[in-house]
Amino acid sequence: MNINIEKNADKIVDMSDFFKALSDPTRLKIVLTISKGEICVNDIANNIGMTKSAVSHQLSYLKKLRLIKSRKEGKEVYYSLDDDHVNLLINSAWEHVTE
Repeated sequence: MNINIEKNADKIVDMSDFFKALSDPTRLKIVLTISKGEICVNDIANNIGMTKSAVSHQLSYLKKLRLIKSRKEGKEVYYSLDDDHVNLLINSAWEHVTE
C-alpha cells in the first residue's frame, strides 16, 4: 500500500478514529453483535449485558464514525454494519488474534 501521508492527513485521522472506536471492548462487543445481522438496541443490550441507555450512547458514537447504520421500523430502530469493509476488518482481526 502506497499512501501519501502528507496528502491524506485527514483520512489518516479518520482511520485512527475508526481503530480507536474498535479499541474499546464495549464498542467492539456491540459491533461483533451487530455483525451477526440486523438487531435492535434492546437485543444488543441483552446480548452484552448492558443497559439500553449505555448501548444507545455507544451506538451514536459508532454511527457518527460510519461503522454502523440504522433503520426505523415503527417505534423500533434496527442496527447493522455500515458496509462490508467493517465486517472484513473485524474478521481479519479475529483471524489474526486466533492464529
